[in-house]
Order: sequence, then structure tokens, then C-alpha cells
Amino acid sequence: MSKFIGALANIGVAKETVRGTAETAATFYIPNTSFSVDDKIEQVLDENTLGVIEDSVGANITHKMAEGEIEGKIGDKSLGLILYALFGAKAVSGPTDSAYTHTFTVAQSAQHQSLTVFQDDPNQDYKYANAMIKSFELMCDLGKFVTYKVAFQSKAGSTGTLTPSYAAENTFLPQYGAFKTATTAAGLDAASAFVIRSFKLSVNKNLQEDNAIGNLNPVDILNTQIAIEGELEFVFNDETFKTQMLADTAQALRIKLTNTDVTIGSAAHPDLQIDLNAVKYSEFTRKYSNKDITTASVKFKAFYKLADAKMVTATLINTQTSY
Repeated sequence: MSKFIGALANIGVAKETVRGTAETAATFYIPNTSFSVDDKIEQVLDENTLGVIEDSVGANITHKMAEGEIEGKIGDKSLGLILYALFGAKAVSGPTDSAYTHTFTVAQSAQHQSLTVFQDDPNQDYKYANAMIKSFELMCDLGKFVTYKVAFQSKAGSTGTLTPSYAAENTFLPQYGAFKTATTAAGLDAASAFVIRSFKLSVNKNLQEDNAIGNLNPVDILNTQIAIEGELEFVFNDETFKTQMLADTAQALRIKLTNTDVTIGSAAHPDLQIDLNAVKYSEFTRKYSNKDITTASVKFKAFYKLADAKMVTATLINTQTSY
């Protein structure tokens, strides 16, 4: 066994062909700033008395599973697999100008796409089958790469022999971003961009394990209701968000990132766009300081819009042919 720094460990993901059966190799190894994945157990204590005051005489394992997190810069290719597992449905068009457009929407199912997570380090390699995304956060702050954090849950790991390799990916910076609102999603294309300083988008999948007698591992891991929330920060020179909050007004919202420093074909660019069909604002807060420009923040929650028959659509443009 070796002692090593965390930079020597690798994490990868692959789409499962057979749900709950580990794939042999990762489709993407993901550059990251941090990750964790560890097996967990549940135990039952043997509290039978043996004529002594010690509290128990043993314990037995009754359940096994694994949990983990990945945090890092958004990559324009590997993110597609995360979005597929996050929302559950996908479609692809193209190529147009050498670029493919991938569209991700919410699948009305408790069994969204499962992944195999691969963990490689100098001591041992592991494969974690039936990995389901528990939560996802997308964060954009001035002076930093656009990042994400994804939490997942899976069956307990099995040992493997892995050979990590990384593919070049395009990343996103805050200067590539645009934020828009409109009364309807159809109006977002023509809407003017709103100037903001930061945003965070959070998706919660509310996972539940399908456990059964005769199994230590979950039979399956299922998503239930999907919830989306977020927060914006901006220089306070307009009361639009406050007014809409007090009026209980729903708005469509768009977060768009276009890496204009990279060209695909002759004119296309790596692009991520997330549209929310209806959001309502809450917790509008101004930050006054004698020495600084006054800023404000507002939180929002996304809702399913009956007229559009959807809550969210994510679109990713890259050179990846499929997921």
C-alpha cells in the first residue's frame, strides 16, 4: 500500500447499459478540484444480555451502499453525461457546422439514467454501479471558472483494474455568461441580458433506495420529485426583482454560457443554456456598506409550467456525437 496525495486519484463516469451492472471502463475521466466516494454500512447491535453491564456483544451489517461528491470546472463534453443522469431524457441534433446540439429534459420516471462511477488511486481501483445523482449545483462567480458540484449515491463498490485517460474539454468563464428573464420562455431569445455578479443553480433529486429482504445492497436507487432553486447577486440599481417578488409574478429565466474563445467548425462555439419556464422570487436582500457599491441578492424557485408542459430544458453544444 502507498501513501499519496489526492492529486494522484482519479474519478470517471460511464452510462450504464444494464441498470445496476457496472460498466468495464469510464467514458469520461473528470478533471476535478475535489472528489470523494466511500462505501457506507448500516449495522444492527446485538443487545442480548449475558449477565454483564457492557451494552452489547456484537454487531452485524444489514445494509451496504456508497456515496460521493465531485467538484470541479464544467467541461463541455463530460457535463452532458451528468445532465443526462440529472434530468433523465436526451435528444441530439446535428452535426451543424461540426457541432452537435444535445437537449436534456425531465423524464417522467423514477428511474433516470444510472451511471457507473470509477475511482482509481495508487492503492486500489473501484467501480460503483447504479450511481444516481442526488443533487447538482452550478456556480458562476466573478474571477473564477464556472464550476459544479454533483453528489451521488450508488451500490457498494467492487474492485477493478482501471487505466484512466483524460480527453481535452472546453471550460467556461464568467465573461462567457448571460442571464435573461422574460414573461414566457418563448420571449427569452429576444430579451435583453440582465447584469448580475453571480448565480447559483441547485437541483435536488430526492433519491430513495429500493431495499428488499435478501439483499445487502439496494435493489435499485430511485429518484422521486425533482426540485430546482437558485440565487442571484447584482448591483442594486433596479427594483425589478423586488417588484416581481412582491407582486408574486412568475418569470421565465435563462442562464447561458458561450465560450467565444473556442470555435467549432466555422462559427459555432461550446455552449450551455439552461431555461426555467417559470420561477418566482423570494428573500430579496440589499447589502449596504459605507465604502462599497450597494448590492442585492434574490433567491428563486422553479416551477412546472402547465402551459409549456415543462419546468426546465438544458441545451449543450459541443463536438460529442452522443451520450
